[in-house]
Amino acid sequence: MNKKGTHSYVENPRNESILIYVDGQIVPRQEAKVSVFDSGFLLGDGVWEGIRLHKGSLCFQEEHMNRLFRGAKQLKIDIGKSKDDMVSLVHETLSANSMNSDVHIRLIVSRGLKRTPYQHPNANIGGPTIVIIPEYKRADLAMIENGIRLCIVDTIRGPRNVQDPRLNTLSKLNCIAACLEADAKGYDEGLMLDLNGHVSTCNSTNFFIVRNGEVWTSTGEFCLPGVTRGNIIELCRENRIPVFEKNFKIEDVYTSDEIFVTGTFAGVIPGVEIDNQIINNSERGELTTQLYNLYKQKIEELYG
Repeated sequence: MNKKGTHSYVENPRNESILIYVDGQIVPRQEAKVSVFDSGFLLGDGVWEGIRLHKGSLCFQEEHMNRLFRGAKQLKIDIGKSKDDMVSLVHETLSANSMNSDVHIRLIVSRGLKRTPYQHPNANIGGPTIVIIPEYKRADLAMIENGIRLCIVDTIRGPRNVQDPRLNTLSKLNCIAACLEADAKGYDEGLMLDLNGHVSTCNSTNFFIVRNGEVWTSTGEFCLPGVTRGNIIELCRENRIPVFEKNFKIEDVYTSDEIFVTGTFAGVIPGVEIDNQIINNSERGELTTQLYNLYKQKIEELYG
């Protein structure tokens, strides 16, 4: 088992021989390289998506493509391909690997090559760099059943005019700093506040609490608009579970009945501890379990 917090997964030896798409070519993993003059390497200048392949289908591909292109547009990166083109490239890469299910795909678009290491886009030459990395990844069920431990970190989510926290960019320093803090404290995931002191999001997942039968999550102003987050909110509404996107404090978390996080890779993961405060006797909560099952059922109904 590979211990990676919320991304803990079952090791698969087939990943050593996967084929990766790099700018028009599908090459063996060992040959998959980009230039040191690439904008993504030099500056973290680009956008990306993590997409799940389930029984031959890309889960929520429209939502992921919309977010990718929305981010690229905001960064003024011309992908040079349509959303359908990008989906076709993903399927082409999957087909080259004969992959059908239990696959996690990292789709990356950087601004492309530069003639010299300089941040201004006028130093760029040619079009964007596109990379597609598909790996066999199945979530560690022990993590989903036993839950994760979280802690508050000092790194906060800033405003849009600093580094827009709603964009899924290659520049992940903010989240990496939070991840390093949590790791240094011996926790699986770092819980980040916004600049007003309200609970916002985790370093790699979206965050929820349950209080008196209600599901709370942040307003979304300072967090990535997670595709799984959106699905959980929708499932709550469809099943008459009160759900609120609102401002709340860490004190509300400490006294909550349940906590859980969401992400593309593992879906719904329970939290059993926050800053040494045990939640729900260190057990996965009833509403968390219900939402986990509802989300799993939705995946099967749409893509099974």
